[in-house]
Amino acid sequence: MDFTTTIIGMMVAAILSIFITTVYQITFKGERYSQSFVHTIIIMSIIVSAVMNIISDNAGVAFGLFAIFSLIRFRSAVTDAKDISFMFFGLIIGMAAGLNQIMVAILLTLFASLVIYLLDKYNYAKGKDSQILKITVPENLNHEDLFEDILLRYTDSHTLRSVETTNLGTMILYTFAIRSKTTTKDQELLNVIRERNANLKVSLSYLENN
Repeated sequence: MDFTTTIIGMMVAAILSIFITTVYQITFKGERYSQSFVHTIIIMSIIVSAVMNIISDNAGVAFGLFAIFSLIRFRSAVTDAKDISFMFFGLIIGMAAGLNQIMVAILLTLFASLVIYLLDKYNYAKGKDSQILKITVPENLNHEDLFEDILLRYTDSHTLRSVETTNLGTMILYTFAIRSKTTTKDQELLNVIRERNANLKVSLSYLENN
């Protein structure tokens, strides 16, 4: 084993993973930012680089290691799909650096980081998150498709999840899963519904991303 190559590989992995995590911080839009997750990407990249350098002559062991690190994702509480991609990003960079594929590691880092930044900057595939809409109506207003025209006008998709009685059977509670149109304002949707449900309770909540 060449210690110089190992050190160079670890240094490259560290520098590139710091660059990757900087892009991650710039583009992060979630609710639960974790400094530990950022540190984990950097540390994992360095460790993988060293291990790959040690076992670089054994392709079977190398790919077995990749499979083991892949399973780590499923045993950890990663709540955003984008975080998973950054975790694998750091892992691949560490593998490339450890196998002395420095130019591949650098090119991958620069190209993938540019793509990630542009996707974030221009809001590619932007759409409203899924929401849960709950509407309370008096029993005398209860009939099918009461809000169908409103939902068709303000949402891209909607599904009736449940219908249940409340307030000792004097009220009906509708629960919908909806995706609002990008032009729809939440307050506007609520106001239109309140005009039809006798100004009773209406709630709109966002589903947690997993």
